[in-house]
Amino acid sequence: MTAPDTLRSTASAPDAARRTPPPRPLLLHPAVKPLLFVAGLLPLAMLIAGAATDRLGANPAEALIHGTGQWALRFLCLTLAVSPLRRALHQPALLRLRRMLGLFTFFYAALHLLAYGWLDMGLVAADIARDIAKRPFILVGFAAFVLMLPLAATSFNRAIRALGGRRWQALHRLVYAVAALALLHFFWKSAGKHHYGEVSVYAAVIAALLAERLWRWAQARRAQRPPVRIHVPL
Repeated sequence: MTAPDTLRSTASAPDAARRTPPPRPLLLHPAVKPLLFVAGLLPLAMLIAGAATDRLGANPAEALIHGTGQWALRFLCLTLAVSPLRRALHQPALLRLRRMLGLFTFFYAALHLLAYGWLDMGLVAADIARDIAKRPFILVGFAAFVLMLPLAATSFNRAIRALGGRRWQALHRLVYAVAALALLHFFWKSAGKHHYGEVSVYAAVIAALLAERLWRWAQARRAQRPPVRIHVPL
């Protein structure tokens, strides 16, 4: 190779590097959302398979009601964890998964309510209404589901554009009330059987996630405060 050829090859190396696109983050891969969708349906598939093969224990109806409620709470924790994990791991692409996780939360909560109304109350509307009014833990759980309805209905881009970003964010802060009510619902149900171990884990996770949000809110408020000026008399 001659000297001019060597100079040309070395000069073209940076150009080739600039032309090569950077590697795509793994979370931006087109297969991530379909894989998450399939993973989100696996708990339902396991519950259905357990019911079909008589592997849900002595009370399969209670196992289905409890199982769907558990998965609703788990997906709620995952949804709340997206933003803190995005900041901690420096992975902004995690945000593209939050909507699907939130919709799976609503999906399993709806299945939980359906399983209760069908397997426990026989889909008799009057009996369901009386039971909701009579038992506080069911009333609290039903209130959490009602608050989830506008969140699920406005989880799409058209709703965000219609509401505007600020109003949409204000509406979706209801998720914190949903988390508190869902946790209270689970606690009251567990208290009847003196089973506090599992609910304590969920309480610790949700408390840590909400504490992180409150800390960041306090930091943002502190940063917005104007500096205090002290006037010293001459």
